[in-house]
Amino acid sequence: MLNTVYRLVSPRQFEAEFTDIDVKGEDIIVRPTHLSICNADQRYYQGKRDPKVLKKKLPMALIHEGIGDVVYDPKGEYEPGTPVVMVPNTPVEKDDIIAENYLRSSKFRASGFDGFMQDLVAVGRDRLVRLPQDINKEVAAFTEFVSVGYHTINRFDAKSHSRRNRVGFWGDGNLAFVTSLMFKKRFPETEVYIFGIDRRKMNEFIFADGTFDVTEIPEDFRVDHAFECIGGPASGTGINQIIDYIHPEGTIAIMGVSEEPVPINTRMVLEKGLTIFGSSRSGVKDFQDVIEFYEAHPEVVEYMENIIDQTIPVSTIADMTKAFEADIRKAGGKTVMIWQK
Repeated sequence: MLNTVYRLVSPRQFEAEFTDIDVKGEDIIVRPTHLSICNADQRYYQGKRDPKVLKKKLPMALIHEGIGDVVYDPKGEYEPGTPVVMVPNTPVEKDDIIAENYLRSSKFRASGFDGFMQDLVAVGRDRLVRLPQDINKEVAAFTEFVSVGYHTINRFDAKSHSRRNRVGFWGDGNLAFVTSLMFKKRFPETEVYIFGIDRRKMNEFIFADGTFDVTEIPEDFRVDHAFECIGGPASGTGINQIIDYIHPEGTIAIMGVSEEPVPINTRMVLEKGLTIFGSSRSGVKDFQDVIEFYEAHPEVVEYMENIIDQTIPVSTIADMTKAFEADIRKAGGKTVMIWQK
């Protein structure tokens, strides 16, 4: 089956390449319908990765957040037209201890091999999760992004002590929004506080128990545990502020990605006996859990609609460029491409 893949060949330049999809194998053929642009995609698009990394990975189709409709299933388990979310993490081995998203051998869409910017995508049978027919597909488009937050909450629940009277989320962007929202739904008795710098963004966290500008935190305010959702060079400042305002033996979840190492106050980590853990990406079980969570809490999907900044119909390479450029200029929120290929 003839297919077209839209690859980034150099910063800000997409090119189409024709490929052939083997319909005689085990993979299910999916036609993408909604694709969400992630900050990681933008780092490739703008050439903000190390030149050696770009040289190694490009050309490559971007996007690892996306949904689509099944076109063909060789086993007939999925009817044509079935809406599904595509899981970008692709493990090649199983480990009884290490999760699939942390195995160094695992491959990941749009980071080493082609992502979902294709007319059709051949997806492993175990890399698909069915979507409810009535779900908001613009929200469903960034299920992968939400699953990362859900995965981190699960890890927090397993690693942190049981005193959870007050938990802080450092960051006022999309990651902080989705993670703190799900956390509050899962642990409604815990007070959730947001620490950021943009009052307009923090006003969107209406489910939280309170918000603070990071320059105006009361001297005696403390949290039992915290999530760092900042990323970039500022993440070090955020982590160190968390260390200052967290109770002894608290747990800190680090979620923000920084291209460069950031310094943290290890002396106080030791003195307070803190636990710090990192989380990255997610596995197919996290996707399944998120969909179940959406079905159990439909109001969460309504909240998620608030972070959709723009939707852009895409049918040509010029449209793709337009979408990525518009995403750079957005004030916040997610850019969803309506993939009309």
